[in-house]
Amino acid sequence: MATLFQVSNLTRYWNSNAPLRLELGGELPGYRLAYRTWGSLSSRADNAVVVCHALTGSADADEWWKALFGVGKALDPERDFIICSNVLGGCYGSTGPTSLDRHGRRYGSAFPKLTIRDQVQAQMRLADALGVRQIRLVLGGSMGGLQALEWAVLDSGRVQALAVVAASACHSAWCLSWSEAQRLALRADANFCDGNYSLKDAPAAGLGAARAIAMMTYRSPIALERRYGREDSATVFGNRAQAPGDFATRAWLRHHADRFVMRFDANTYLTLLGAMDTHDVGRGRGGVSAALKRISQPALIVSISSDGLYPPAEQRAMHDALPDATLVQIESIHGHDGFLIDAVSLEPHVTRFSSRVIASPYRLRSPSPRAERRTYKQASQE
Repeated sequence: MATLFQVSNLTRYWNSNAPLRLELGGELPGYRLAYRTWGSLSSRADNAVVVCHALTGSADADEWWKALFGVGKALDPERDFIICSNVLGGCYGSTGPTSLDRHGRRYGSAFPKLTIRDQVQAQMRLADALGVRQIRLVLGGSMGGLQALEWAVLDSGRVQALAVVAASACHSAWCLSWSEAQRLALRADANFCDGNYSLKDAPAAGLGAARAIAMMTYRSPIALERRYGREDSATVFGNRAQAPGDFATRAWLRHHADRFVMRFDANTYLTLLGAMDTHDVGRGRGGVSAALKRISQPALIVSISSDGLYPPAEQRAMHDALPDATLVQIESIHGHDGFLIDAVSLEPHVTRFSSRVIASPYRLRSPSPRAERRTYKQASQE
């Protein structure tokens, strides 16, 4: 199942021949996860830290969250066994729409619909395969934050603590609307062909337009005004200006759109948007409040002051519903992307929280060192 998109030469691959039953029906007969690790698993197999990436991210957490890595930092390879996998449904080495099915054909639009819970179930099996008995911390931002919440519920017998950054307990109508706007832009491309496009004639224009819409949800008005204002693109981008008198902020959007279509796939993008839109930690668990009350592990909830996609009020509500939660707000002008751009400000908070967890380890709910295994049917009956 070779990937078409660039991955680090440090990336490893784990193949599961066991079928994965999917929450929305059907199953994957087998799948592959691309992953990276840092540090070593302890003799007690109890020092794992799981990092979950955002929507279009990869397993290269040391690149996109570089500020969190290092001795004495939030992610310390001398102390922790750090695991980050490219999400199921992705296109950086994990099984997704660009992969080959068991008949040797690309899945394309036939790839099954996924949920965040499906993705976490696959990650849990990877942790099993790596011999992990306890997970000190699950940490993620944006889509990764949605996964961190599900880890805490689905693997409560192994996860000791979680850190949820710039995310919510349930995808709001606001998030659902932005997702749909991106879908409409992508599907308006004549090359999309209901997802049955060839890789040679991929819907680049539609995917670029979808990315441009997303970029506006990731940043803030004040950040764009301070950086570009009404400056001419030639002043900011030099030879990249496409027309005399063009505005820099418009050139910035086109630049991100052009870069994105070179590194991502349209069906993959729709698959991951769909998974995010299904996010509701309370689904089948008696509602959001009831589900959050079940998460008794220590939780760090982080908001970004200018986040317009997952606004701080959503993190405050999550904090108030969790039994043992710490709420932190990062002051940033950069909007949702502040969790990446201002990671230097985020790092000390995660370090302090992680130190607390190490000093006073959470008593796991299950005496078994292995993860709890509950089917979706069982979970809905609890």
